Amino acid sequence: MNTPKEFKYSEEHEWVKDEGGNYRIGITYFAQDELGDIVFVELPEVGDEITADEPFGSVESVKTVSELYAPISGKVVEVNEALEDSPEFVNESPFEQAWMIVVEPSNVSELDKLMSADAYDEFTKS
Repeated sequence: MNTPKEFKYSEEHEWVKDEGGNYRIGITYFAQDELGDIVFVELPEVGDEITADEPFGSVESVKTVSELYAPISGKVVEVNEALEDSPEFVNESPFEQAWMIVVEPSNVSELDKLMSADAYDEFTKS
């Protein structure tokens, strides 16, 4: 499984990448694999505030609709508009093309509760 070492991971299967003060967020390879073919992605708007452990959007697959849970709190400063027309990017490239939002964090200490890549790999084995 592809689990980039420089990212942090939530128990809800979101990844977080530090981009010098702001944080890019998406779902993991494990999550997209479990969901199957993604057919629709619903994301917040730029300027929206998200709260850690609360839903900020959803992904719809041929199997189900799953909520996306914010791994950290903050203000949405960028949204991946490409997913509106190409939700299949989530299956094809969950760590590159299919990032979902970029957040300006309101509480960086929330990152401390996220898992390393090794811990996430262990978590998904159980």
